[in-house]
Amino acid sequence: MKNLKQRLKNGETLHGCWLNTGSSLTAEITGLAGFDWVLIDLEHGAGSEKDVLYQLQALEHTRTAAIVRVESSESQRIHRVLDMGAEGIMCPKISNPEGAKKVVYGLHYPPYGGRGVAKMVRATGFGVNFDHYYAQSRDSILGIAQIETVEVLDHLDEIAAMDGIDVLFIGPADLSMELGIFGQFDHPVFKDAVNKTVLAANKAGKATGILFFNANDYQTYYDYGIRFLACGSDATFVAEGARTMVSRLNAFRENNGATL
Repeated sequence: MKNLKQRLKNGETLHGCWLNTGSSLTAEITGLAGFDWVLIDLEHGAGSEKDVLYQLQALEHTRTAAIVRVESSESQRIHRVLDMGAEGIMCPKISNPEGAKKVVYGLHYPPYGGRGVAKMVRATGFGVNFDHYYAQSRDSILGIAQIETVEVLDHLDEIAAMDGIDVLFIGPADLSMELGIFGQFDHPVFKDAVNKTVLAANKAGKATGILFFNANDYQTYYDYGIRFLACGSDATFVAEGARTMVSRLNAFRENNGATL
């Protein structure tokens, strides 16, 4: 384990990005780039659970911790990727305490949850390290609830106070859509929702997270008090790099008077 949970408790600011191509190669590239964490996206990403395994293997030799966003808070979805070696789980659209309890239930072994026990899995070194993994898993596995609905804004304190929920992670696109102000991140209603989320997390000694795609927005979210920050994705990095290169090459072609 790469100690994300402890680093957050220590008050560190941690940087991450999304992995949504399902590629083990872009996973390795982003890991070697030096992110603190990456999010392998099973909700909207192109990869399957099998691709998650390859991405986890690619990240193993880097300093970057791997979190997986599962499609739902069903226990089987959660403990399957934990058995593969994920260091944290993000669950989308957690709207109430009951939904958050389902997340915690899937994250942890009894008596703290209902995670099924399997020794011969990758996370435990295929049985070699099960006792150690079991002993430290509750203090190491990161539980992240996504704040994306109007309903959840009435339950932030309850969810943040829950043992096993470590990060309240704002999904800006979904949250602004549900608030009726899609993409208007400067809107007072959106800002108020962000402030409420940060306040609830801080009160409970937990962290707040958010995803953004323009690095110039960093200071804005940092000033809110958000310390679990994700910017960009592997697909974005490839697309932007490709577009930049095409633009530069086209400019050289035009300057040299070349014609098609």
